[in-house]
Amino acid sequence: MDLQRDLPTLLAVIGIVMLTALVLALVFLLWVAWRIKRINLPAGADFMTALRALPLRVAITLDLLDLGLDVFSAPVAWFLLDRLGLAPLRGVAAIKGLIPLNGMIPAMTVAWALVRVADRFQLVR
Repeated sequence: MDLQRDLPTLLAVIGIVMLTALVLALVFLLWVAWRIKRINLPAGADFMTALRALPLRVAITLDLLDLGLDVFSAPVAWFLLDRLGLAPLRGVAAIKGLIPLNGMIPAMTVAWALVRVADRFQLVR
């Protein structure tokens, strides 16, 4: 493997993946804004309660934004979660978004699925 020869190809592939994720995230963002106005959480809701109320399409949108924008996704995620009434998730999404080069990890989608599994088997209440 010749790094000097293969580096432009690798960067092009990474750029295409990031651009595709960004376009999909924008489409999902429009869909979320159109379909979901605001989620009413109880006063003082914690992270787990907010994660239970989080629709899957919002989790996927946040992960696609993180993949497409990397560290620049944090303010977008903060704004989106604030507008949807999911304030307990803002801090975690912002911290995850600020960590560079972890966009390939779909953390919100995995957390969404883990909460569903835990609820189904009554592991967490």
